Amino acid sequence: MKAKISRNEIIAIGLMLFALFFGAGNLIFPPALGQAAGTHFWPSIIGFLLTGVGLPLLGVLAIGVSGHDDVQSLASKISPTFSLFFTVTLYLSIGPFFAIPRTGTVSYEIGIAPFLPEMSGGFNVALLIYTMIYFGIVGYLSLNPSKIVDRVGKVMTPILLLCLLIVLVTTVINPLDKPLAPIGSYMDNAFFKGFQEGYLTMDTLASFVFGIIVINAIKENGITTKGGIAKATIKAGFIAAGALGLIYLGLAYLGATTNFAAGEANNGGALLTHSANAHFSVMGNIILGLAILFACLTTSIGLITSCASYFAKMFPAFSYKTLAIIFTIFSAAVANVGLSLLITISVPVLVAIYPLAIVLIFLTFSDPLFKGKRSVYRWSMLFTGIFSVMDGIKAAGLQLEGLYSFLNQYVPLFEAGMGWVVPAIVGAIIGLILPANQKQSDAETKQKVS
Repeated sequence: MKAKISRNEIIAIGLMLFALFFGAGNLIFPPALGQAAGTHFWPSIIGFLLTGVGLPLLGVLAIGVSGHDDVQSLASKISPTFSLFFTVTLYLSIGPFFAIPRTGTVSYEIGIAPFLPEMSGGFNVALLIYTMIYFGIVGYLSLNPSKIVDRVGKVMTPILLLCLLIVLVTTVINPLDKPLAPIGSYMDNAFFKGFQEGYLTMDTLASFVFGIIVINAIKENGITTKGGIAKATIKAGFIAAGALGLIYLGLAYLGATTNFAAGEANNGGALLTHSANAHFSVMGNIILGLAILFACLTTSIGLITSCASYFAKMFPAFSYKTLAIIFTIFSAAVANVGLSLLITISVPVLVAIYPLAIVLIFLTFSDPLFKGKRSVYRWSMLFTGIFSVMDGIKAAGLQLEGLYSFLNQYVPLFEAGMGWVVPAIVGAIIGLILPANQKQSDAETKQKVS
C-alpha cells in the first residue's frame, strides 16, 4: 500500500477520465450549439459547461469522496427499489440503448461517410459493415478491463488530443465566418437552452460509472485509504474537467464561426466535416476522422466495461466476458437505426432522468448539512421526478397544451425546460421539516441493495 500516488499516475488517470467522457455527443453537440446560439454564444456555452463539465466533475467527486463503491449504494438512501431502478436505467441509457450505439453512428457519419458517395434512402449497407468492424474492435479491447488505463490514458488519449488541437487551434486563429443571430430558444433562453444541451452528452449520468473506474484505477496504484482515494480522485477529476472545458469552448466557437447550412445541421457532424475540409481539404477529413474514431473508441470501451461489470454482479450466472460480448452485439444492432433517430429517441429519456442525477449529486455533497436525513433525499427526489417526467413528456412532443400552459404559469422555469429545480428545493425543505423516522444504518441499506 502506498501513501501517495505519483504525478504521472494522476495525469494518466485524469487523461483516461477525459477520454472516457469525451465521446460521440461531446463532439457533435457543442458545434451545433455554437452555430444556433450565434451572437448569444457566451450565455449558452456557460450553461453547457455547467452540465457538460461541472456536473460530471461533481458526479465523479461524489463517488470519490462519499465512500460508496457503486451508484446503487449512492442512491440507496431514497429506497432500495428506487436505487435499483435508477441504476439499471442509468446503465442502460449510457450503455447499449443510447450512448454506446451513438459512438458507432457518430464515428461513421463524421469519419467515414465524407469519403463515400452520397446515398439515397433505404438501408445503409456501409454503416452496417462499419459498425461490425468498429464494434468488433470495441468488444475485443473491452474483454480485459484491467488494461483500460494503459490503453486509454497512455495511448489513445494523446492521439485524440493532438488531432483535436490541430483542427481547433486552426479554427481559433483563422475562423471561417462571423457568428449569426441566434435562432430558436437561443434567442430568449440562451443560458437555459445551453444548460439542457449539456444533458445530451450524457456525461453527468456517465460520471457515476466512470467515477468507479477512476477509483479502481487509483486502488490498483496502491492507494486504498478513503482520504487518499478522495484526494487522487479530485486531482484526476480536475485534469479531465480542464481538458473537457477547453475542447468544448473550441468546438462551440467552431460552430459559431461556421455558417455552412446555418440552422440546418441537426447533429453538428456536418459543421465539423465542413470546417475541417475548408481548412485542410481532404487531409482535414482524415485528421477529424482519426479524432472521432479515438474519441468514440475510448468512450465505448469504458461504457462496455462498466455495463458488463455491473450486470455481471447482478446476474452471476453470466460472466463479465459474456455480457461484454452481448452488449457489444446489441449496441452494433442499435447503431444501425442512424444518428438522428437515436438523438430524437434519447432526448425525452435524458430530460426525464438527468435532473434526478443532478439532485442526487447535490444531495450527496450537502449530506453533512442535514445529517443524512432520509426524508430530505426522498421528498426532494420525489418532487424532482414528478416534474422531470413532465419535462420529458414535453420534450417528446406530446400535445398537452392545457397542462403545459398551467405549468408555465405556476411552475418557475418550466417554460425553459427546468421545471424541476424549485420543486426539488421545496421537497428538500419539506423533508428537512418533517420529523425523522427511525434511522436505518448505511450497513443495513447496503445489505438490502446488495
